[in-house]
Amino acid sequence: MKNLFRSLASFLLMGVLSIGAAAQAGAARYDNDIQSRVSTELGKKAAFHNLQASTEDGIVTLTGDVNTYQNKLDAAKKIRKMDKVQGVRNLIAVSTSVPDSELQAKLNHKLSYDRIGYDNRFNFVTVSVKDGVATMIGEVRQPISSDSAFSIVSSVPGVKEVVNNVKVAPVSGFDDRIRIAATRAIYGDSVLNRYAIDPVQPIRIVVDNGKLSLYGTVDSKMDKDIAGIRAGSVFGVFKVQNNLVVAKS
Repeated sequence: MKNLFRSLASFLLMGVLSIGAAAQAGAARYDNDIQSRVSTELGKKAAFHNLQASTEDGIVTLTGDVNTYQNKLDAAKKIRKMDKVQGVRNLIAVSTSVPDSELQAKLNHKLSYDRIGYDNRFNFVTVSVKDGVATMIGEVRQPISSDSAFSIVSSVPGVKEVVNNVKVAPVSGFDDRIRIAATRAIYGDSVLNRYAIDPVQPIRIVVDNGKLSLYGTVDSKMDKDIAGIRAGSVFGVFKVQNNLVVAKS
């Protein structure tokens, strides 16, 4: 009986190996065609002119350099969609280099303008940069806000890679009502209403399951304290985290 089981196991293993070998051979026979089509596709866009590709068993390996991290992602995405391509190894490098401190300041400045007129004041996203790797943290109201922030960061020259740790708040009509009420309470205050004038640097109101967090920069400790009091007075808020920073005089 043991010999029978061993024979059966060996037979099944040989079958699996044969199927794998056949699939690999099938993929390999398209390599030349894939290689030709990939080269043609990369040649269509100026941003990809410094890229090279090699193909083995239907797997395309991309090398070379581009100016932005977004170009690196776009190249792999374009090739991955091509017929007969089994996968893509993305070894593309981002050639541009910018000092981390300069890059970080530039990214955070760009993000402060993101989605003005939509849900800008309900989002808080910040970026830190180390060795060209940009790490995004914060919380936003909708997935589109996270995607928009990622698009901005990945398109800036000097960013080698992007780590997106931004949290998307859960969908909640209750939280939306808190956001609206908090906006009225904070910006309706005669001391704080001037912060609504500049849409780039508002007092940001982030709400997650009844927890309200304030972000941004205010002119004085009094402004920070008043904002916290107004936020705490909103019906339904069970906790206020006042992260407002007082500007240096």
